[in-house]
Order: sequence, then C-alpha cells, then structure tokens
Amino acid sequence: MYILGISCFYHDSAAVLLKDGEILAAVEEERFTRKKHDSAFPEQSILFCLSTAGIGLGDIDSIVFYDKPILKFDRLLETYFASAPKGLKSFLHAIPIWLKEKIYFKKMLKDGLKNISDEKKHPPVYFSEHHLSHAASAFFPSPYEDAAILCIDGVGEWASSSAWVGSKNDIKPLFEIQFPHSLGLFYSTFTGYLGFKVNSGEYKMMGLAPYGKPIYKDLILKELIALFPDGSFQLNLKYFSFTSESGMFTEDFCKLFNHTQRKSEEKLLEFHKDMAASVQAVTEEVVLHLARAVKNLSGKKNLVMAGGVALNCVANGILVKSGLFDKVWVQPASGDSGGALGCALAFYHLHLKKERVISANFQKGSMLGPSFSNEEIKKLLIKYHFSFHEFPDSSSLDEVLVKDHLVKEKVVGFFQGRMEFGPRALGCRSIIGDARDTKMQSVMNLKIKKRESFRPFAPIVLKENVEEYFDWKASDESPYMLFTAPTKSKELPATTHVDGSARLQVIDKNIHPRVHALISAFKKETGCAVLINTSFNVRGEPIVCTPFEALKCFMTTDMDTLVLENFIIAKEKQPEVVMKAKWESAYAED
Repeated sequence: MYILGISCFYHDSAAVLLKDGEILAAVEEERFTRKKHDSAFPEQSILFCLSTAGIGLGDIDSIVFYDKPILKFDRLLETYFASAPKGLKSFLHAIPIWLKEKIYFKKMLKDGLKNISDEKKHPPVYFSEHHLSHAASAFFPSPYEDAAILCIDGVGEWASSSAWVGSKNDIKPLFEIQFPHSLGLFYSTFTGYLGFKVNSGEYKMMGLAPYGKPIYKDLILKELIALFPDGSFQLNLKYFSFTSESGMFTEDFCKLFNHTQRKSEEKLLEFHKDMAASVQAVTEEVVLHLARAVKNLSGKKNLVMAGGVALNCVANGILVKSGLFDKVWVQPASGDSGGALGCALAFYHLHLKKERVISANFQKGSMLGPSFSNEEIKKLLIKYHFSFHEFPDSSSLDEVLVKDHLVKEKVVGFFQGRMEFGPRALGCRSIIGDARDTKMQSVMNLKIKKRESFRPFAPIVLKENVEEYFDWKASDESPYMLFTAPTKSKELPATTHVDGSARLQVIDKNIHPRVHALISAFKKETGCAVLINTSFNVRGEPIVCTPFEALKCFMTTDMDTLVLENFIIAKEKQPEVVMKAKWESAYAED
C-alpha cells in the first residue's frame, strides 16, 4: 500500500511516500527549485518519491493533504471581520487569492497531479487537520509505545498549541489553544520587530539571545502574555495585530519598549540583544508551562514534540533538564514540511487502523532524500575539468581527509548518501571542520556561510563520548540537532556559544554509521571526538541537493575542500579553467 503525503501552498512544501507504513522518501520542494521555503505544489518532490519506489502516480492508493483549507479560510474570514476596519489592505490582498485559487484546493491539487501524470483517474485525495498532522509526525516515528504529544506553532486552521496522548497506533486529543493566542506568532512578532525575516529569521533571534540579558522578561509576562493555572496562556491583543499590513505588532507595542522596529541591516544594539534574550526566556517558560499541563493530563513518562516552535533547541534543552519527562523526542522536520509525513502516517494508522512498527530509527536518521552514485559524480567532475582524488572506499578517504585536511584547519564540504529531510544538515549535506580551531566559527560565518558573525554552529559528537564534552546523558538521544546543552570542555571554541552552550548532534553508530566512522577516524588521529557541523549552503539559499550545487557552492565560497562520496576535491589543486569559470552564474543543468 502506497500513501503520498503532501504539504504546500503556505511555506515549506514537501512530499512523503509511505509503503505499508514505512517511510520510503521525504523531501522539501525548495531543494529542487532552489527557492527557500518554496510554497508551490511539490511537483519535483512527488516525482522524486515516485522514482524512489519505482512506481507511477497510478500505483498510489491514497493522497493525503496536511491540513483542512476550508477551516483555515473560515478562521481568516472571522479574524478579518472581528478586526475591521483594521487590516483592510491585508484583507484585499489575501481574500481574492483565496476566492480565486486556494478555496478550490482539491482542484489545485488535481491540476498539479496532472502535470505529473496524464492518467484520467488519479488516487483519491484526503485532508488531515494541521495539528493532527503535527501530532502524528511526532508520535508515530518516535521510539515510544506511548507518549504525551505537544505541538506548538504559529497557527494551523484554528489551533496554535495542542496536546495529545499517543498509544500504540492511536492518538487522542487532550486540549488546544486557538488563534490568535499563539506562542509561535508571539515569537515571530519579535523576530520581525528585531529586523529579521518572519518564518525564517527565528533561528537568528534564538542565536542572538545569549548575547543579551532577559531584562524585559517580567515586563513581557506582565503586559503581553498571561499564563494560567490550567496550562493555557493568552496574548494581550492590545499589542498584537496579525492582520496588519505593516507588521504583527501595534503602535502600543513599540511604545511599551520605547523603540521602533529595527531595519534588517541596521546595527544590532544592546536593546535588541536584551530583547532577544527576554523573548527567549519567556518562550522557555511557556514551553515548560505547556509541558507541565500535558504531563498532568496524560500521566505519560515520555514526551514527543512537533510544530515550528519545537525547533527551538534551547527551549528543548531546558525541557530535558527539567526532568518533567524521562525521555523527549522531537520530529526533525517539525515545521510544515513534516506535516506531509504526519498526515500520511495519520491516515495509515488512524483512518485505516493499521498496526504500528515501533523502532529506535523509524525515521532512518531523516536521511530520506536523493543520493548520487560515484559514477554520476565522476562524470560530472570530468565534464567540468576538476582535479580530484578518487578512493576505493570511505575508510581510506576518511584517513586522508582527517590527516591532510581537517587537522590542518581546512573547511570541508561533506556530501554523502541521502539528503536530509528537515531544516538541519545532519552530516549528509554539511560543512564540517575542527571544533578546536578558534578561528573556525568566524571563518565559516563570514567567508563560507556569508551570514551574521553571532550565529552559532553545532558540534557533532560520538554518542559514546558525549558525556566527556557536554552536560548531556548519552541515554538522552539527540540525533537531529534539536537540543542545547552546556559545554564541559574548553577545547571546543568553534562550537561553544557565548553562553557556554552548544546545539548537540549526538552520532549513534546505528543511526548514522557514515559520520560515526569519520569522527572515529578524527578521534584516532587527534584524541577529539567532536567536529563542527553546519548546513551546506550560503545565506538565503536552501541546502544543496545535487553534486553540481555542491560544486557551485564550493567554488563561490572560501571552502578549502569538497568531499563528494568517494572523491576529495582540493581547491588549491584546481586547474585554471576551473578557477576562472563563472560559477556565480552557472546554471545547474546537471
């Protein structure tokens, strides 16, 4: 039985294919179109899923969409009518699009499917609720037979936060908090206020927070957000305007803090740093507040999470340290892209009542995207006249990569196996380096990633050595870089943030054997079981998908070395024809 899950038309479009409940493929459309957070119908993602299984669209039994558009349209209308005449400009922009296009979602989906297959009969299309999709994406791939489920995001149809309880192949709701009272929108409001882009700059605000002091926390809790004993919370709508065309906040918001909105390229002041720290501290408190409520209602010892706010790794780390739950597992594709996975799993288990396979690695390390053979890569390198060194196997490559590149402070693009599903590079489409190098963080930020100097990088550490370097139990899994922990070791300046913490990716040999082998080789040579890891892309671009995109990124940055499967390409050894090629404007025809 094949089930295709789809998310699209809002942001982070994606497609996921299940075969008898097993995840065969999962990928975001942005990786193919090269348009960050692409919201278009995921045509190329669906084609990839079908090709992975070797089937056509006619072989699909059911297609499931990750939310219910009519309910979302209902919420939009009620919101605009309640706030009228405010939001008129936004109303005049949004509603015609809905009336012309989005309200006819089933037709839009079927029109998209026609571009994939000209068969007259397509599989039936079903619709899941947004937060149910999140809940299913968190629970069903988790390693737990039963667990409490917490979903926190901006807003789905109406829900902005929801709690559930999962047992075996079933999920039942506990409570939900509805729009406009939203922790995700609360966080995004401050993201925009501090001059970062909403729906993508939240990471920046989280990274900026440790540079400030939470001096506005009490004011925010007094004026902007109220927490209640039953676990709920409420925003003070005097300060928020989610239908405004000029931002998500009101004039009273700016007056409260005595500062206007920062423009994106303006200098970051102490006020902005303190505000980021304050918002992060409030967010952490609200997450703990919700977690206590779901713990009390469910009585479960394990917690699973999804939704955009679940990508806040600092809050997740504090939640683990609180000891509220024995174990915490977070869906690595917690945003809308993961909804494509969740709706397919919800349909399989909740609608069709199929039994669930519980596995420590059901999500396969989230390595669910395209991969490329050595033969394909070699043809590409020859075609574009690259000088390269081919190795017979990965172990011989790792030995040279460590001794001749990593320990010599080289910045390395590392391209191996299937591309990751979700926003984080986990060692398949990564840029890596020596975490002991004091210059590595600034070099990667300014010369490679071309982004703000304050942005932190993640350490990737062997599971068997994690307790030597970080205040983290090896039994607390962190394969997806979704938790922060205090750093014990002083020898890791490149991955230690200003507050002494790090965003951990703990490498389990059973989940990620390829990266485990590389770090083991590095440890054998240096005695250190940690490398630095960041996503293989530059600012404003999606993570690379193909070998050609990796070559282009390699040639347009100050990266020193590129590893493509069994090949090492050193920039210093490239011929003149490669160095003088116009890679900035190169078209990815390959």
